[in-house]
Amino acid sequence: QVQVEESGGGLVQPGGSLRLSCTASGRIFSGYSVGWFRQAPGKEREFVAHITWSGGSTYYSEFAKGRFTISRDNAKNTVFLQMNSLKPEDTAVYYCARFTGGTYYRHTSYDYWGQGTQVTVSA
Repeated sequence: QVQVEESGGGLVQPGGSLRLSCTASGRIFSGYSVGWFRQAPGKEREFVAHITWSGGSTYYSEFAKGRFTISRDNAKNTVFLQMNSLKPEDTAVYYCARFTGGTYYRHTSYDYWGQGTQVTVSA
């Protein structure tokens, strides 16, 4: 059974850091770009970051630029999201997914979603 699993979320104080991981079973990420999205209660799922298969190109939402870094280890079928200088408004469930083509910042361009990992930023 093909699975994508996010981990690394938790409770952190404002200004703190977290490193999220997204691991895929099998080789479903092989040759594909991967994206991170997030969804807060009552809000739509929004784009966070995107990385190409080689890792040579990355794209970020405006709120993530300068604070978040996406990377990947293809040997481990894992994509990471390093989040620094976290703010309360970053509180959300964070998801990763495989890019199937089209517009990279639209969640409809992705498949193989994980269950998400909760990130809570609070004092």
